[in-house]
Parts: sequence; structure tokens; C-alpha cells
Amino acid sequence: MATASANPLSMNPVRQKKLLWVLATLAGAVIAVVLVLYAIGQQTDYYYDPTAISAGKAPQDTRIRAGGMVVRGSVQRDTTDPLQVNFKITDFKSTVPVTYHGILPDLFAEGSGVVATGELNGNTFQAKEVLAKHDENYMPPEVAKSLKTEHQARGVDTQRAEFDPQTMKQ
Repeated sequence: MATASANPLSMNPVRQKKLLWVLATLAGAVIAVVLVLYAIGQQTDYYYDPTAISAGKAPQDTRIRAGGMVVRGSVQRDTTDPLQVNFKITDFKSTVPVTYHGILPDLFAEGSGVVATGELNGNTFQAKEVLAKHDENYMPPEVAKSLKTEHQARGVDTQRAEFDPQTMKQ
């Protein structure tokens, strides 16, 4: 009786064909997982608050998300292009100027929370998309977290729309 060799070349041709199919399927699965992870990585927008942006921690010319409260009195519309809007967002520690060209959401207002997606160009955030809170009790989770962290010791109620970020008083 002959003993089976560990060399795959001496395998039964049917068994060798099955092994090749298993290896090809495994290689295809690995390639699919790598492509999915790459695609997810390309669609990920990292969130930065105004303090991190002002400190230079946010990358330049890379798609990111920036969030905070719209500073009262900072919204300015271009007289020649009504879709061009400039405003500032704050986390009550730092303020970042934002430019946006497009139609703002109906719920966009001074003193309300926003999250904008776009790119940082110098010290100005150029937004491609602006999302506003959807009711008086909602604040985007990233904004709420950064505001809570910043003002927990001060006892500031950042959920209230009456909070004035310019004077830092309620």
C-alpha cells in the first residue's frame, strides 16, 4: 500500500482541483474585504470641533466634518450671489469662519447647532454641505459632546438657544 505524499503535485487531480477552487475563493474573499475596507475608509469624514481646527489638528484640503453653534450676528450673505453665505461656528472656546455656497437648511439659524462637511482651506472652512438641528431639543452628537466637555465645569447650559456664544453668557 502506497502512502500519500505531502506534495500537492502528487495529489489526486480531483482533490487538487478542489484545493485550487478553495484557495481561489479564499483569495477572492480577502480581496473583497480589502476593497470594502478601502471604500469605507474613503467615505469616512472625521469630525473636528472649532478648537481642534484652530489648533491646527484638522488636515488641510481633506474632507472633514466640523460642528458647533452658529455665532449670533455672524451670518452674512453675499449681495452679488445670494447663495454665498459666510458664518462662524463656535464650541464656546474657539471660533472658525465658514463659507458655504448653496441653499441652507430651513432650520439653520444663529445660535443653533450645525455640522458642516467640507474642506479646511487656511483658517476658513469651506462647507459643501450644512446640516442643522431638527428640533429645539436636538443637537448633533459630536457637537453636544464637544460642548459638554468644554463647559461642564462652567455649568453652562449649551442646549438653550438663548446662550450667546459671543458674550459666553446666558
